[in-house]
Amino acid sequence: MQVLLRADAGETDADIADDLGVTPHTAANVRRRFAAEGLEAALSERPRPGGPAKLDGKAEAVVIALACSPVPGGRATWTAKMLASKLVELHVVGSVSEDTVLRVLKKVTSSRGRRRAGACPRA
Repeated sequence: MQVLLRADAGETDADIADDLGVTPHTAANVRRRFAAEGLEAALSERPRPGGPAKLDGKAEAVVIALACSPVPGGRATWTAKMLASKLVELHVVGSVSEDTVLRVLKKVTSSRGRRRAGACPRA
């Protein structure tokens, strides 16, 4: 709303952006949407692409706990496929891809302070 009021008062996009803490591109987009689609469109966000998250916080915690648990069947480490299958077996989710499991584990491995990266670092 402030973008539109200030634009109506004759302020430039750069001045509006600087005062409101947005980019000049955002100010211009708000004005453009107002001109093309009206006030309601200018004040609300459009739906973003993509589906809902497959794993919520609890399911992500299960993935991490599984990755830190003993590996079944004499394997050296858990694979993403094994973790995904285990999530389905435990009825945490109906189905989940290996890529989704890997994205969860990637979030955990991004600590720069550790000597050894991983979801479950060993000593």
